[in-house]
Amino acid sequence: MLKHTRSTCPYCGVGCGVVIESQGQHITGVRGDPDHPANWGRLCTKGATLALTASPHIQQQTRLLQPQMRTQRQGATQAISWEQALDLASHKLLDVVQRHGPDALGFYVSGQLLTEDYYVFNKLAKGLLGTNNIDTNSRLCMSSAVAGYKLTLGADAPPACYEDVDHAQCLFIVGSNTAWAHPILFRRIEEAKAARPDLKMVVADPRRTETAGLADLFLPLQPGTDVALFHGLLHIMLWEGWTQPDFIAQHTSGFEALKTLVRDFTPDKVADICGLRKEDVFTAAQWFATSPATLSLYCQGLNQSTSGTAKNAALINLHLATGQIGKLGAGPFSLTGQPNAMGGREVGGMANLLSAHRDLANPKHRAEVAALWGVGHVPEQPGKTAVDMFEAAADGQIKALWIACTNPAQSMPHQSTVRRALERAEWVVVQEAFASTATCAYADLLLPATTWGEKEGTVTNSERRISRVRAAIEPPGQARHDWHIAVQLAQRLEQHLRPGQPSLFQYSSAESVWLEHRESTRGRDLDITGLSYELLEQQGPQQWPFASGSTQGTARLYQDGVFPTPDGRARFAAMPYVAVAEKREPKYPFSLNTGRLRDHWHGMSRTGVLGRLFGHVPEPVIQMHPQDMARRNFKEGSLVRVSSKRGSLVVPVQASAELGLSQTFMAMHWGSEYLSGQDAQGMPLGGVNALTSPEVCPSSHQPELKHAAIKVEAIDLPWSLMAMAWLPSSSVWQVQSQLRPLMSRFDFASCVPFGRERTGLMLRVGNAQAADAVLIDEIEQALGLASSTALRYVDPQRGQRRCAQLDTSLDSNSSMLQGFLLAGDTQSATWMSTMLTQQIPAQVPAQTFRRQLLMPGGSPPAAMPESMHLASQQICNCLDVSASAIKEHLVSCKGSPQDRLTSLQQQLGCGTQCGSCVPEIKRLISISP
Repeated sequence: MLKHTRSTCPYCGVGCGVVIESQGQHITGVRGDPDHPANWGRLCTKGATLALTASPHIQQQTRLLQPQMRTQRQGATQAISWEQALDLASHKLLDVVQRHGPDALGFYVSGQLLTEDYYVFNKLAKGLLGTNNIDTNSRLCMSSAVAGYKLTLGADAPPACYEDVDHAQCLFIVGSNTAWAHPILFRRIEEAKAARPDLKMVVADPRRTETAGLADLFLPLQPGTDVALFHGLLHIMLWEGWTQPDFIAQHTSGFEALKTLVRDFTPDKVADICGLRKEDVFTAAQWFATSPATLSLYCQGLNQSTSGTAKNAALINLHLATGQIGKLGAGPFSLTGQPNAMGGREVGGMANLLSAHRDLANPKHRAEVAALWGVGHVPEQPGKTAVDMFEAAADGQIKALWIACTNPAQSMPHQSTVRRALERAEWVVVQEAFASTATCAYADLLLPATTWGEKEGTVTNSERRISRVRAAIEPPGQARHDWHIAVQLAQRLEQHLRPGQPSLFQYSSAESVWLEHRESTRGRDLDITGLSYELLEQQGPQQWPFASGSTQGTARLYQDGVFPTPDGRARFAAMPYVAVAEKREPKYPFSLNTGRLRDHWHGMSRTGVLGRLFGHVPEPVIQMHPQDMARRNFKEGSLVRVSSKRGSLVVPVQASAELGLSQTFMAMHWGSEYLSGQDAQGMPLGGVNALTSPEVCPSSHQPELKHAAIKVEAIDLPWSLMAMAWLPSSSVWQVQSQLRPLMSRFDFASCVPFGRERTGLMLRVGNAQAADAVLIDEIEQALGLASSTALRYVDPQRGQRRCAQLDTSLDSNSSMLQGFLLAGDTQSATWMSTMLTQQIPAQVPAQTFRRQLLMPGGSPPAAMPESMHLASQQICNCLDVSASAIKEHLVSCKGSPQDRLTSLQQQLGCGTQCGSCVPEIKRLISISP
């Protein structure tokens, strides 16, 4: 019988509600929850394909389904029982504590855990083991936003909400490609703009992103110059008399020091620093200050910086100076990156925080938490934040690492240090749902955890809205809930650390954990004592604060002008402009910016299992301005070596006019699971974070993932290999895991899935010399191309090989290309990959091309339709509509941009489902004749 379960999407911080369809032990479908106020039934491409990521054939290949241990690093794993695993883990941790003290332990957890999971881990580390060395990947995401809010407004509490988009008169979006990073919120922005054409929209970003396509004013500022821009805007506001002196006098402090600081940030100076027209800077200041309601939206462009706190604070300064806060349609609104980064902050799950937004450095707060937990004290010594934690492990100070629901071997900056930390630590535990992450390879102990569709608890989204996460099916295999694993470990540790005393971890369910968390918030800024699981069940998601006795949550904060500071006043932060930590220089003349793709999430442990989500961006690339490419004679798609002071990788280069000169962009998602590379010493090290910098903001300790100085050079790799093959759904991810170790044996290698209704793998290789025949044999074998029925040509002296597998199972007179491998001469790869992926119609069977498949050179067969010589980029994922199809329709489609968009939607269907592709469709319309 089909069951419907309301839950929450596990991706970005928008916090969309979903309805999971399940039958027995299988999730069979997902749709947007029409009653959830974050999305009102909408889902983006990622959310809409959630059920596909939970299909049984994928689960069987990618999930970690039983505890496993290694007797030696990099060795094979062996299955053990949960009792053995937890006994071993507790023994190892106790041994480290006894020999080196509790600060030799490090816990690194995740913004994708539920609030209940977070709470238990925080109590385990700080309350039981006595170390504050617990941090989260939210440190890479939101810690600058936290620091900025606390510094200026007094608490980590976004004052605005999604409804404010509907009432804003000016939207100021900075450091956020909202269209791709928070697509469902962007749908709301698009609707607001369409309903109120007089709504002014300013976008500030080094890249002309899809978000910028909707802007009335685009500010393409130089990387890292946001603080200078904000100080310059305030300078103009003061000069023009656009500030609100009464609000400043009654509700703020520290304005005089800020006025003195911004005096020097004249329009000329700011235009020079930021690379902007001073007229545009003036317009932005005017719209921001004189609008009846200005709402700013911002994300990693402000956060992931050595000036992250200063950027956040300087933007909030503008809201305070103009009174654009605490009212309908106005306020500084930080967009949370992860589904529950906010919940993690609520329970104090970071190295410098305690439960309910308490500060670890505050003795009163430590005493309150100790009393709540029933322990003598909470340690005073500050904990290691994420970057510091792995540096300490690499240096031998931290001896044991417990990693839960995150993949630092992909996501952390300066990957050579991270890998050294994982190798040097005496004991590494990885608690994870997916066995395919790069970090799993370093684990001494692997513990299988539950994931979306199986978990029970709560999450909090960007607008402080708490939603229930519900299980649709039972956990597969031996997977257990994260909070439960932590409780069982804690109870074992208590037998040695608190013998004979009552357990601190007497939790029977996720709700029992949540009730203790709820009590910790009593009287705090995020008081939720008026909430319960039952109320969330009956009335749906609610915003905090929601104190006892309240009938509803609070949509927007500070409407009375009173702030959670000692004197009730918001504080202006006079923080100077400081340039990026690693400036461009002659040896490293380019800026590297990292960011999100539309259809992928973080390290792709979930989205990476769907070939259809690679249709929009099919493989790793680095983007450059076309003029920069022309100066260096780089051709589209050619391989280049990209190097920073920390490492290098080889990757195809792609032209992008959306970038400024001397700037490059590469997606944050590409790790060693998909792309090979090297560290500065030439050791194998893959992925974009081989390049990024570990320099951090001194206040938030968030690393500058948004900027690194790099060089991009031509590379001569005369020998190449291209292989693609459709694979059985029951083995495709096992094949990918077989190919990953082989990638490091080449100067360049990428391996990505492809396909929509079925899935295949594509392996691209570049090398200075021809690969060993045995290595090519391994690749053929893995991809199912070693069959005796395969067409084959081999010239070992020239390092040439061509192999094509045809599928004649459906019709003996017709065949489809099932897979191919080209080694040495790969010129035919373009038309052969098109033939394979588009499955040429029966009237042009692959059988016709038997000789052509084995002939050298790149000319496609004459019988092949010209339209299929080149693959076209997918624009609409939902209905698989390509850029070429859209361009072809636009040739005969006239009228206004809206008329042409409507025609495309009616004729091709693109943009009518999730809407994530609409910004890109509009861009194609804008450049179409």
